Amino acid sequence: MLGEVSVRLDGRVLSVANTGAPLDESGVQALAALRASNKSAGTVGRYGVGFTAVLSVSDEVELRSTSGSVVFSSRRTRSALAQFDGADPGADVPALRLAWPTANLPVAGATSEVVLTLRDNVDATALLGHMVREAPDLLLELPSLASITVGGREFRRHEHALASGLTDIAIGGDHWWQFVSGRARWLVRVVDSVVRPSADDVLRAPTRSDEELSIPALLIADVAMQPDRRRVMPGASLAEVAVGYADFVAALPPKQRLAMVPLPGFARSEVDSALREHLLAELREKPWLPTVGGKDRAPNRAAVVPGLSDDLAELLADIVDGLVVPELSGPRWAHALATVDTHRIGLARIAELLSGVVREPAWWARLYAALEPLAVDALAAEELASIPVPLSDGRTVTGPRTVLLGHDIGDVLGVDWTRLVHPEAAHPLLSRLGAKTATAVDLLSDPALRAEIEDLDHDDPAAAADLSTVVLALAARGDPGALPSWLGELLLPDVDGELRGADELLLPGAPLTAVLVDDAPFTSVDSAFAERVGETALRAVGVGWGFTVLRAELPTGPDHDLDDEDRWWDTLDDDPETIDAVRDLDLVDEERWSAALTMLATDPSTRPLLADRGGYTAWWLRHNAELDGQILGLLREPDDDTFTGLLDAVHHPESAVFAAALAAPAVDSPELAQLLLDRLADAHRQPSPAAIMRTHTLLGAAAAARVLDLDELHLPDHVRAVTGAVIDPADALVLDKPWLSAAVPHDHLVVGSLDTGEALADLLDVSMASAALRSVVISTGRPLSWGEDPTAVLAHATLGRPLPQGEVVVHPRLTVSLTGAFDTEMTVPWWVDEEGTTHVSASWAAATWGVADVR
Repeated sequence: MLGEVSVRLDGRVLSVANTGAPLDESGVQALAALRASNKSAGTVGRYGVGFTAVLSVSDEVELRSTSGSVVFSSRRTRSALAQFDGADPGADVPALRLAWPTANLPVAGATSEVVLTLRDNVDATALLGHMVREAPDLLLELPSLASITVGGREFRRHEHALASGLTDIAIGGDHWWQFVSGRARWLVRVVDSVVRPSADDVLRAPTRSDEELSIPALLIADVAMQPDRRRVMPGASLAEVAVGYADFVAALPPKQRLAMVPLPGFARSEVDSALREHLLAELREKPWLPTVGGKDRAPNRAAVVPGLSDDLAELLADIVDGLVVPELSGPRWAHALATVDTHRIGLARIAELLSGVVREPAWWARLYAALEPLAVDALAAEELASIPVPLSDGRTVTGPRTVLLGHDIGDVLGVDWTRLVHPEAAHPLLSRLGAKTATAVDLLSDPALRAEIEDLDHDDPAAAADLSTVVLALAARGDPGALPSWLGELLLPDVDGELRGADELLLPGAPLTAVLVDDAPFTSVDSAFAERVGETALRAVGVGWGFTVLRAELPTGPDHDLDDEDRWWDTLDDDPETIDAVRDLDLVDEERWSAALTMLATDPSTRPLLADRGGYTAWWLRHNAELDGQILGLLREPDDDTFTGLLDAVHHPESAVFAAALAAPAVDSPELAQLLLDRLADAHRQPSPAAIMRTHTLLGAAAAARVLDLDELHLPDHVRAVTGAVIDPADALVLDKPWLSAAVPHDHLVVGSLDTGEALADLLDVSMASAALRSVVISTGRPLSWGEDPTAVLAHATLGRPLPQGEVVVHPRLTVSLTGAFDTEMTVPWWVDEEGTTHVSASWAAATWGVADVR
């Protein structure tokens, strides 16, 4: 039966009653002689040390029991000693050595009662308050006590066994979990089912000693103590006390166990230091640490991944042996885990353990997602540098830095010419770890793919089908205009089941068929195959519908199998950065160019190329394509009047689109120069004087710039005068000095630019007017400087022209004598003689001074 203790204060008398075992004679002898209890184990008051504490508050102690009562009194003991040996009545005496019997019995219901008469210097109220505070500890320390009542306030212990092996002890509103091992009881306070480890305490054996402890649990131990029970007996075995502590920790809820690990710190006593060592040794080697999968492990045989999440734990459960549960893997528990020697697993070790692991691509994506929160800096990224990555072709490689992440390529599989991450495994973490991003165009532009296409065997349809499936799936997602032209070498099945390059095939019903020559080297792709893979993908790799565009980056020469490519290349000043050219223009039937030009002008992939005058496409059309029997480059755009009357206007609804393939408003080729010379000599052509002059100006400029090789041109039998007259070259003169226009009959005058008159004369093999005529001014005039005549000054100021320097001769009537090509005398408005002096007629000068300075 458990004992009950009751404490009452009546004035200056304090009584403590209990229901324990009654007092017997040997008990009184023990208290008087040894100050130690003779009670058996498990009995309240067994150690007896607590009784001597009464002397701290009282000199008169009465011990009442149902079996008999005694009184211990300092006063009576001192009096008795004085009578016996004459001792000083005021001397200190051992109050508990002599006991006097008394007839007083304990209060009703109690077996024993201690009654103390408090000394005058004792604060009774404070004493009672102290006992109130100590009551719960006594109930924990003395399991034979069921309750303690102090001044009417009851403290009662309630015990409840838990399934884990713990005992829940409740005292008032406070709870403790207790675990009993061989020589110790371990207790920890609990609030809302969560343990609250002790910060500091003392060894209890069973009541408080002076041995300070810093372990997380309250320890009530059966350990050898010195007689005053304040210190542990030297040599006492603390290792035996520590046995079972790991079992206590294992009985706690898994998430709370690490809270009971003694953390490193300064020991509070020698006992504390030794006990901590024994506890940690037990904790390191005994299984109590919760690991993934529900099994407890010894910490030194477990591993912790800092920051482990539930998802990562699930994925690593069968890869990392003894993985500590996520709830105990956060930074809060890192110190405790390190204290018990739990192995820390870093990202580099995880990557190492994953080597050789075979999983589905989606599993890897989940793993990357679970690892992403841990890859917080460059060091973490470096540690994951060797993590495996599954590829789209079924391989698994080491390290994200060597792989490509597909961008907008869908779920394309089987890319074996590069390290493309399997679409189901793709995750942003790989990019952070060094993976590059590749579009469909990037993948299809890889030289490794080109090599694979070139190595395809025409007799291996299975290999061709495997590769074409992947390439076409990517091509359907890429920009056709950005794909390399060599994809046209991809082998695809034609209507006869034979393998042919994609650029040798046409889609069923392709409009290109209608404009090609009948013997064009094209056939149709297999219709069932075309329907299965789609028109978009087939056109992207070069299967024809309309015209196909070839694109080459950084070309180094005319090696792209384009018609007349050598000639076009010779027109370039430098190697181009790219070539964009329409293929197979040479296969267009010459009678079908009108329809072909419409196709080129309306197709978005070819339309831009028609506007590039220096590009291959416009160049080839200018030199080879025909409309109405004429080469395009010798036809003019209807809105361009540069060569009106000499070149025919093109008649085509899309002419504005392919204007760069028509004649330019300049003479830029020998072919155009030859045609213009011929048309100028053709009397049936009726160009205007302005058109004639523009044409001669442009011919002269081309000759002066050496665009033309005069030896390659065939000069016609006639030339065209500015009036439109077709004349013999021997009768023609090229105007090279402006004043000669008044002297030479206009039907004999060939007019272009005065600046290039000499070049034009060489081109036409016609004399220059200044070389064919000699002149002498035969009239007399009045010389004066330009600045002396107010009319001249005013005229030049009005025209905004600078006033010429030097001398001008003003004639009432200016007459010159000409010899050479023409022998005559004639009146002219102005003239510059062979010495360079300007002569003007008075009437002309008065009206047009501003022209007189032209030389």
